[in-house]
Amino acid sequence: MKIRTFCQRLSLLLIALALFSNGLAVSVFAQARRQPPTSDQKKNKRPPQGGEKKDEQEPEPLPKDIAGKDTETVKTTTNLVNVDAVVYNKNTGQVTTGLNKGNFEIYVDGVKKDITNFGTPEAPITVTLVVEYSKLGQVFGFYGSGGQEAGQLEVIRPTAMFLSNFIKPEDYVSVIAYDMRPTPLTDFTNDPNRIKQVISLLLRNQPAFIETNLFDALKLTLVGGRGDAVVLEDSKQRTADYAGMVAVPSDRRKAVLLVASGIDTFSKINYDQARKIVQNSGIPIYIIGTANLFMKKFGDSLDPGRGTNILGVPIDRMTFLQADNMMKTFAKDTGGSYYPVTFEGELPNVLGSINALLRNQYSLGFNPGDVRDGKSHKILVKVDVDGDGQTDEKAYEVKSRQVYIAPKAESSKQ
Repeated sequence: MKIRTFCQRLSLLLIALALFSNGLAVSVFAQARRQPPTSDQKKNKRPPQGGEKKDEQEPEPLPKDIAGKDTETVKTTTNLVNVDAVVYNKNTGQVTTGLNKGNFEIYVDGVKKDITNFGTPEAPITVTLVVEYSKLGQVFGFYGSGGQEAGQLEVIRPTAMFLSNFIKPEDYVSVIAYDMRPTPLTDFTNDPNRIKQVISLLLRNQPAFIETNLFDALKLTLVGGRGDAVVLEDSKQRTADYAGMVAVPSDRRKAVLLVASGIDTFSKINYDQARKIVQNSGIPIYIIGTANLFMKKFGDSLDPGRGTNILGVPIDRMTFLQADNMMKTFAKDTGGSYYPVTFEGELPNVLGSINALLRNQYSLGFNPGDVRDGKSHKILVKVDVDGDGQTDEKAYEVKSRQVYIAPKAESSKQ
């Protein structure tokens, strides 16, 4: 027992040292950049709407590089549906680059719409990294690895690799960890020291709660709400308003990277509500699925009836299958991708694929017109790669959001 404990501690120490030596110094950044605002105003606050009373103190303007620059941008409309799209060859899987506005067509319920906004892949990226950090996930990781490492490393490892190897100086990233409730660790930043602090915080701490409330975390991430104050800002207040990804300027490319098992234990909202939020946000979600090794090793032995009690949560094989299907749906609805990772060795290729998709993501927009029926409307993006006037569905596939939900007539005025 002492030998196993020693090996586990040694394994954790070696992984931590490896992470910090392999890029956590973030030497690729030539200099430190802005710290996020530390005022007690709402994070990523939207500009005041007409007729609303402004705050006594004007919010700090967004930095020039997060407000958008050097992008091929077409006229902006006030009534806009954003569609992020990635084009790739069906046969080779290679991402197609060098396209422009004229190469794309957007259809809503079969009716062609004019593309009013267009942004090229050269624009910087704003990413929110959402990490499941719960005791339940820790159990999956620990037993999945045969007790060879601390269970939370299953989610810390891809988080650290992404933050240290794929975030560029012009990109901005925020990190939210969740268990019983979502907790923002840092607001949007491209400061390498802040990024190191996030990884160190996850490594030095232990998950606190059993619950893993994924739906609540996605809601806060995408549309905001009242939640825990940002940890690394040392706020004196326990809670704060968080605006979410929808508050990021529309001319900047956006994405969510989710590292999770996909299991939801006790969220305040249900799956259908979460799916509508995900669909209507228009933000692609790229998902790294965890707990797959645990499921493959122990799934068949779990009680298929009432479920096996794991830390008070009934878990069976169907639990994992439902979680898997749910994450596939979130990725498909938003134009993202889902990667169920079983072994550590898969991570470099998976993160490389996600990075390639992020870096080649076109930003499109259309005016839906005066539609106020509160219903889902199907979006279809087509591409004419060679510019011959005929779309190329047979040879190329467009990965983009599938639907948007129109506002209801009675709630159209704010």
